[in-house]
Amino acid sequence: MENEKFDFEEFVRQAGAQLREGKPFTGKGGVFTPLLKKILEASLEGELDEHLDETRTNHKNRRNGKSSKTIQSSLGSIELTTSRDRNSTFEPQTIGKRQRSLSSDIDKQIIALYSRGMSYRDIQSHLRDMFGVEVSDGTLSAITDRIIPEIKDWQSRPLENVYPVIWLDAMHFKVRENGVVKAKAIYSILAVSLDGQKEVIGIYIGDHESSSFWRQVLNDLKMRGLKDICIACIDNLTGFAEAIEDTYPTCEVQLCLVHQMRNSMKYLSWKDLRACVSDLKEIYHANTADMALHKLNQAEEKWGTKYAVIFRSWRNNWDRLVNFFQYPQALRKIIYTTNPIESYHRMVRKVTKTKGAFSSEDAIMKQIYLATVNANTKWHGQMFGWNTVRNELNTYFGDRLLNSDTVK
Repeated sequence: MENEKFDFEEFVRQAGAQLREGKPFTGKGGVFTPLLKKILEASLEGELDEHLDETRTNHKNRRNGKSSKTIQSSLGSIELTTSRDRNSTFEPQTIGKRQRSLSSDIDKQIIALYSRGMSYRDIQSHLRDMFGVEVSDGTLSAITDRIIPEIKDWQSRPLENVYPVIWLDAMHFKVRENGVVKAKAIYSILAVSLDGQKEVIGIYIGDHESSSFWRQVLNDLKMRGLKDICIACIDNLTGFAEAIEDTYPTCEVQLCLVHQMRNSMKYLSWKDLRACVSDLKEIYHANTADMALHKLNQAEEKWGTKYAVIFRSWRNNWDRLVNFFQYPQALRKIIYTTNPIESYHRMVRKVTKTKGAFSSEDAIMKQIYLATVNANTKWHGQMFGWNTVRNELNTYFGDRLLNSDTVK
């Protein structure tokens, strides 16, 4: 009955019996869901009583029937029956007129599941099993879209004046536009601060990897306050190094030796693969640039006739491939490959690998941003051996680092 007095002691007795029968605490059919319903409806009635006391005399306001709506909560779906006022001026605070979720608990749960790479279908199944809640694709999209303003703020945030080392690379994803699946390049920039803390300082999206787009990216970094980069580690995209050097003239560009090796391996027959790769590795395992050049000459003498294209590439890129030899060992280890950013990319792909094609560019950015937030929690603290690296950086770039107090 509508006005039946709620007997709490009777509720506790019945709840205990239901729990012994195996009913859940929460979710659909949960034993505590009716209690929450009673509390919410009582609170709404109390709010309406206060509102009518304030408006009855001057505005001749009064009750005007009842309405019902379904509220989602961590205890499952709750059907609330609430009173209306004749003048429609009642604005409840317990549950707002247009509110459809009791709290942010479910929203947080949805975003957490989405950040782990779960599909909408899997999230819906999880919420149904755990909370007895049915959530549509549109609702899930609306909830995850709430982080888009946060992403925009993050993408435009001020940067430090200088980063001693940055790594730049691209990932590729498929996105559906107007019924057509297209390839998109996601440009990401990982930096290490003067304190040795890794940080993704930029994520950008484009139709394909190109030097012209990288110039736009680098100019954006400059606009956000990044005045100087000591060393930039990149793969060998045509025109990429020139774009960096034009934007940051004092920056040292180091081409990734692992990428150079992979590009070389594409031209090798399977029977020569192991032997030739072993000879090429001797190049970057050398102790000096002169010894590395000697190893290159030896490898070319042995394999150059058969694989001229490989050695033409090594020689064309030589100056930027051997930049790392001018630095001591600790600094060499972190700059001769793009492994740090590739490790970050693996973390991203772990949560995106189940996606065939994304529904939009925003969908890609939401997923990558959430993966980046998770990565930042794992990167808390200095890079391993950073004190030694910092001392070596001071030796080579001391003046530039001394003038780089973190002005944002």
